[in-house]
Amino acid sequence: MGLCRSAIQLTPPRLLGPSDIRELAESCGIRPTKQRGQNFVTDANTVRRIVRTSGIGGDDAVVEIGPGLGSLTLGLLEVAAHVTAVEIDEVLAAQLPATIAEHAPDQVGQFDLVTADAMKVTALPGPEPTALVANLPYNVSVPVLLTFFERFPSIQTGLVMVQAEVAHRLAAGPGSKTYGVPSVKAAWYAELKLAGSVGRNVFWPMPNVESSLVAWTRRREPGDEAHRLRTFAVVDAAFAQRRKTMRAALSELAGSGPLAEEALVAAGISPQARGEQLSVAEFARLGRFL
Repeated sequence: MGLCRSAIQLTPPRLLGPSDIRELAESCGIRPTKQRGQNFVTDANTVRRIVRTSGIGGDDAVVEIGPGLGSLTLGLLEVAAHVTAVEIDEVLAAQLPATIAEHAPDQVGQFDLVTADAMKVTALPGPEPTALVANLPYNVSVPVLLTFFERFPSIQTGLVMVQAEVAHRLAAGPGSKTYGVPSVKAAWYAELKLAGSVGRNVFWPMPNVESSLVAWTRRREPGDEAHRLRTFAVVDAAFAQRRKTMRAALSELAGSGPLAEEALVAAGISPQARGEQLSVAEFARLGRFL
């Protein structure tokens, strides 16, 4: 039985604007740092667009990574049944409950906060998460996303805002110039697609790079955990030197060139193929023979 909102009419959250963001930052003594990729969204329309594009609904329990000052958190609470936010910055985390209480008093009971490094989170409070929606810090976006894919299989759908270059890598298919390790590893868990771009002017401070949205839907994984580890080792080896053929790229992993060729032939893959040409299904198949 899914989560659902109360039948009682709730007052929707009041979303943050540019002046709210600056006042909150000033009152907390916060100066956004590049080290943690802190660029706060100041435009309520952009927040609503992200929430709308994510496809979440009133039955969803959403996990948000890096809520910052709460711009997107409030937008998620406007739609979702529950939001659990994971924030590494202790100052930001300390402020967030007060922001929720002031701007979304009717939704306080639908919110949980975890003050921790997202890469180290192994359990979440509240209902089992069904979606992940986040403005991910640029410097850790790929490892954080892959970690949550792995640790929380209940998450079935979601959308992340990341650096445009990273977004194109995540959503790339075989044969693309941007296809690489992030593309294949993300595709192990989900079908990903580009879902639009976000201008620099909606952030404070304004970032030096473009941002894009990546939407995804969980799919049946090609194998179990042991199979995943083997396959990911193959993927890492295949893209370590993109110009190498698969036979050459996998020779060390397989023990020798002839053994690598034997595994490739058994998996129905040309030894002369290159990693950028192979789909996640082909990598998964190869993972069974190495």
